[in-house]
Parts: sequence; structure tokens; C-alpha cells
Amino acid sequence: MPIYPLDDKLIFPPPEESEPDGLLAFGGDLSSERLLLAYRSGIFPWFEDDIPLWWSPDPRFVLYPEELKISKSMKQLFKKEMFRFTINTAFAEVISNCRKVDREGQSGTWITKDMEQAYLELHQLGHAHSAEAWLGNRLVGGCYGIRMGKAYCGESMFSLVSNASKYAFISYALLLKEESISFIDCQVYTPHLESLGARPVPRKHFLEQLRNALKG
Repeated sequence: MPIYPLDDKLIFPPPEESEPDGLLAFGGDLSSERLLLAYRSGIFPWFEDDIPLWWSPDPRFVLYPEELKISKSMKQLFKKEMFRFTINTAFAEVISNCRKVDREGQSGTWITKDMEQAYLELHQLGHAHSAEAWLGNRLVGGCYGIRMGKAYCGESMFSLVSNASKYAFISYALLLKEESISFIDCQVYTPHLESLGARPVPRKHFLEQLRNALKG
């Protein structure tokens, strides 16, 4: 199947027409309108060589809040209240750390300065949300993503202290469960997310669940 070039028109090809690896289109901009249209369509951006690439993999990696797994060691950290948990108090710092903090097995980051600015704008519009873990007054871990209806689309996380990002993620997932969020879109497989209960879902089913979640 072709990889579609995007222009100024706010339109995406059907997600079902993506390549086997999930790549669907390239180009376009990072306007709030385009990003929100992408997420509502089951599509998300990554960057390569400063070019926006738009993806819709099959299967999709999804965490249903009721299937969240919390290890015994993490339960001990919660019992000890190892970190202080907040939401939306340090979005700019969270995404900045996600862009800068090195990750094992990765030589760089897909979060460009333009993408960082685009998600800051989405946060200001009330669409992008962050969860934070603190040690005292020091931000040591967190994650961010897009919330739409009863869906939460996770984007990235970081840790400066062992288990800090996991603490923030689990705390936020529990909160989303209380608020009847249908699922957390984790996009693609990682062992870390699998350990928390995320699992592959056929894209067809994911898109159906997304449409239902967007109805609120």
C-alpha cells in the first residue's frame, strides 16, 4: 500500500490502509486541529529526520484500567507513599523531561521541539494531560497523553528515580478507572507496558472501541 503524503488539507487516509508496520502517511503540520483529528481517527505521530510520520499499527497495544497489574514491589511503594502524585501541575516539565531523558536501548528521542510546542498548546486547550511523581519538591517522574471522551492516549513517560514513572502511571490509571475511562492507548508493544497489563488488540476492534469512547 502507498504511504500517503499530507498537505495543508485536514484529512487522513483510512487507518486500515497503513503499511504492515503501521506507517500510514507523512508530512502535514502539527496544528492542534490536525493532531486531534489524528487521535480521533486512531492515528498518532512520530518523527524521523524532522518529518512527521503518522501511524496506525495493527495490532494496537492497549491497557484496560480494570486489567491494570500492580506488582508486589509497587504495592509496597504505594503503601509507603514513596512519591507524591499530582496531575496537570507540571505539564511543561514532564514533556521536556520526556524529550531529554535518555532511555535504555534508544539513541535519541522522537519528541522534537516542534512536537513539544504542539503538545503544550494541546495542554493549554485542555486536551493534553500529565501525571507527575515527586520526591519532596523535585519532579522525578511522569507521563503525558491526550484525553478524549472516555479514551486516554498515552504518549511518553520519564523517570529520574527508579519506579517514579511507573508510580505516576499506575496512580493515573487508577484515577482514570474511577472516572470510567474505557481504555489507555499504549500504541505499540513494550515489555514495561506489558508488565502493567497492556495487551495487543486488533486494530479493527480498537477503532470500534475508540468510536464508542469518543461518544463520551
